[in-house]
Amino acid sequence: MWSAVNTFLVGGFIALLIVWHWGFAVLPLAAALTASVGFLATLGRCQARLDREDLLVLLALLAFAGVWLADVLRSGAWPQPQGGDGRWLPLWPLLAAGLLVWLRGYPPSHRGWLIGLLAATLGAGLIAGYERGWVGLERADNSMNAIPFGNLALLLSALSLIAMLGRLGSSRRRARWLTALLGVAACAGLVASLLSGTRGGWIALPLLAWLVCRSFRPLLPARYLWVAFGGLGMLMSVAVSLPQTGVATRLTLAVDDVQRYFLAGETSTPLGLRLEMWRGGLELFSERPIAGWGEAGLEAARDARVASGDLGRGVSDYDQLHSDFIDTAARRGMLGVTSLVGLYGVPLLLFSRHLRSARRAWRRTLALSGVVIVAAFIDFGLSQSLLRDPRGLAGYLGLCTICWSLLKAQPAPPVADTRGVDTDVPMSVRGVSAS
Repeated sequence: MWSAVNTFLVGGFIALLIVWHWGFAVLPLAAALTASVGFLATLGRCQARLDREDLLVLLALLAFAGVWLADVLRSGAWPQPQGGDGRWLPLWPLLAAGLLVWLRGYPPSHRGWLIGLLAATLGAGLIAGYERGWVGLERADNSMNAIPFGNLALLLSALSLIAMLGRLGSSRRRARWLTALLGVAACAGLVASLLSGTRGGWIALPLLAWLVCRSFRPLLPARYLWVAFGGLGMLMSVAVSLPQTGVATRLTLAVDDVQRYFLAGETSTPLGLRLEMWRGGLELFSERPIAGWGEAGLEAARDARVASGDLGRGVSDYDQLHSDFIDTAARRGMLGVTSLVGLYGVPLLLFSRHLRSARRAWRRTLALSGVVIVAAFIDFGLSQSLLRDPRGLAGYLGLCTICWSLLKAQPAPPVADTRGVDTDVPMSVRGVSAS
């Protein structure tokens, strides 16, 4: 029963993460309530299912939360995002740690993962198309910040593509309509990202494409990959070429903003302001490299530099420095950076280890999905403080936790089997994989 409930909650969280304004909070809190009731009767069983890898993930979550909460205690201030719905962000990694233990005890079915991806990407694509084509908004955002909306839509698109290719790479009978629908969902998520105008996320596209190709090349005929990426490439070409999408305009403006900043010192443009925030953040970090300025101290120190003319005036209009790494370094110093590296690095290393050893298509799909989630957020965090956004932090913690629980629930093949071919790979491809 508990696994079925968790499947429903997992699917709902993924489906509503960027489709419903409060989806990022309601579903995790519902899962926490479910876990609290279930822990009363199953605590011993959940503990017995944890292994060393689980403990490493839990340690990374607890360390990140601990450093952030210690900074809150030191500075006497909680995060104050402009949207007003992220005050309790430092507690979210603790919630993720508890839910990880619960999901390891009663893992959800992968059906929840697939249904959630379908609903999220198709919903995001429809919303973006409606807002740009019918309402006439400059950037699709679903009444939230366009950056996390576009970045998460791109990530969910990549995860849908991976799920589709994983189904194609399995010898088991699969519902062809679901496989095809995952391909449509991947296109819908990509369209949503393009219509959001989120340029930082587009930089991740070559990296994500390389990871997918490298992982599925031994498992699939080359024509499958050519068709999949050819279709997505054509879709992107159309989006860039059509002036109505605004993609080409956004790219041109980005180049112009960078040139004006470095050649004329112009800080009033979107990218000029971002570059100015990065410069200011690195200077503040160099002054307090160990523990940083704290939640309350960073804004005050930044605004003092603005008042003295050392930074552009527009920098004070933002509640973060538009980079997870720089913002964390300036607020919490090397202690914070170390905890952030652990939050990214531990899951990345563990997912990569499972990807290298995976011999079955479904295990490879889940391991690759985990690698892509972490790699995408590292890229997103270079140009946006996405972990200070409630949907960004909930998305990273939730998707990583769900993917990890699904991967660990899949039994690994016996040691003797790992020397052979993937039993989930079609016979027509096994010769290629073994050669």
